[in-house]
This record gives sequence, C-alpha cells and structure tokens, in this order.
Amino acid sequence: MIGQLDSLLEQLDALQARAIEQLEPISTSAELEEWDNRYLGRKRGELTNISSVMGKLSKEERPVVGQRINAVKAELTQRLAAKREALRQRELLQALEQERIDVTLPGREMPVGHMHPISRTIWDVTQVFVKMGFHVEEGPEVETDYYNFQALNIPADHPARDMQDTFWVVPGQILLRTQTSPMQIRVMQQTRPPVRVVVPGKVYRNEAIDASHEAMFHQIEGLLIDEYCTMADLKGCLERAARELFGEERRVRFRASYFPFTEPSAEMDIDCPICNGQGCRTCKYSGWVEMLGSGMVHPRVLREVGYDPEKYRGFAFGMGVERIAILKYSIGEIRLFSSNDLRFLRQF
Repeated sequence: MIGQLDSLLEQLDALQARAIEQLEPISTSAELEEWDNRYLGRKRGELTNISSVMGKLSKEERPVVGQRINAVKAELTQRLAAKREALRQRELLQALEQERIDVTLPGREMPVGHMHPISRTIWDVTQVFVKMGFHVEEGPEVETDYYNFQALNIPADHPARDMQDTFWVVPGQILLRTQTSPMQIRVMQQTRPPVRVVVPGKVYRNEAIDASHEAMFHQIEGLLIDEYCTMADLKGCLERAARELFGEERRVRFRASYFPFTEPSAEMDIDCPICNGQGCRTCKYSGWVEMLGSGMVHPRVLREVGYDPEKYRGFAFGMGVERIAILKYSIGEIRLFSSNDLRFLRQF
C-alpha cells in the first residue's frame, strides 16, 4: 500500500508541475477556460480523476492524499485566478487602445430635424384661425356611415356619395372618413353655441393616383355657429385667412357651388400666388386657383344635432392641406409629400 500512496503523491506533484508549466504561456481567455476544464473540471478534470481513487485507500492513507489534493487544488486555483485577472486587464487595455477616443478632435454635429411641410402648413393654417378665436379639435379617422354621410345630409341614395368612392371597413357601416366634416356633428352634439373650431386631419378617398391626387391626404375643417352669423362673416373670415397665408396683395373671389351640408355654398379662389395671376401650369393658365369650399350650415344639419335653425346660424369651410402647401411653397407634384425623399424634405 505504501507504494500506491507514493505513486499517488508523485502523480499529484507531476500534475501540479505540468499544469503550472502549461498555464504560463496561455494568452487568451478561451485557452484559459480550456486549461481550467482540463485540470480542475468537476467531471473530467485530471485532479478529479485522481480524487476518485480515495475510496480504495486505507484510513491512514486517505488524510495524506486528501491534504495533498487540497493543496494542489488551492495552488492551481490561486494561479488560475491570478492568470484570469491578468488576461482581463490585458484585454481591457487592448480594447481601450483600439477604441481610444481623441478628446481633442472636434465633436460630430448631430443632424437637427424639422417639421414636414404638411405639418408646417397645418400649423400655419390653424394658427391663423386660432387668432380669430377658433380652437383646434381632432377626431377619429375610422368613422361610421352616420357621422360621415347621413348626419351631413348625405343619405344612402345621395349622388354626392359617388364623388367620394369610399374605403369601407364594414360595408355600409364603418369606413375610413372621406372628409373631416364628421367632426362638425361630433362637436355640435357635445357643445352648445357659440361654436368655433378648426379640425385638421387625414382623410381617405379612392382616387386615381397622379401628380395632383392621392388616396390619403389632409384636410382642415372649420365651423362657426352663433346666433348672429351671415355670409358676409364667412367671406370676411376666409378673405383674412387667405391674405394671412399668401400675402396682403392676394385677390379673392367666391363662386357659387354645391355641398350637401351647406346652403348657400361657395368655392373660394385666390389669384395664383406662383404667377401672380399671369397664368401658369399650376393655375392652368387661368390666373386663379381654388383654395377651399365653404357655405352656410344647412338647416337640416343643425336640426340633426338639436340646434334650432331659427335661432342659430353658422358657416363651415374645408380646405386641402396639400393644395395649400403646393401654393405656399411652389411645389409641382403632390406625391412628393409622401415620397420621403430627403432631397425634397431638406428644402423646408
């Protein structure tokens, strides 16, 4: 048995010497982990394999071998920890060297974002009316047939529906709104006169996509209801807005038109701000461009929300934001607004 004890002790000494010798040249964390598994691993480590013969030793030999195993393990564990820390420090220094920042270099200028021309136009238009005492409201883009058509004096068999070929979510019931006018009904249902609101938002129509039309675009709806309100108030309000947006020199004209929810109705034109009324491609060489539709709120619409048309009167108007932006910034094609072309957007 003495020979077996001596042999185990010699194996432990040899294992320790070999492990220390192989530990010295290790230069990467991966190699160090491989060394750890080879000598100190719990399942297949060489030190664990030697420990497995402890059960075959006598009572006198076990303490001697056990103490030696613990001593070897402690020595190798200590050297492993020292080596791991040395590698960590070296790898950290290498990373710092490779990623070193020269604090004397000038900083990189961060790009600054700005408003999209449509958002800017919505802000400009709404602020004109806010100065007149209107306040801004927003409403749902998914509407019911009642709010989008019926309450606005457009029943199911009305020919005006053919002008707004519609994106239906639930046929005959739920749709993507074709105009911001449904907010007229929603606001009047919740508010007693006087009412002054402007409503910007997206609208959807099944249009043939070309340089002047998109299936999704933006509108701004306006509504004023009070006891004393005339067509003269409508004209004065809209003339002031046109000159605020396009300059005091702008000329304005009103043309009779038809909208189911206003009576009388009118479209407002301004002399083309691009060519100053001389004639160009934008105004189709007429010198005038349409800016918006408007009119006095139809008595049926007032009755629908519980207003007495004998007591209250009002006017409404609606304008396409893209149209205003095209005139304001001399843009030749509506599709540029949704193209996300930075060459275009950086001009604003």
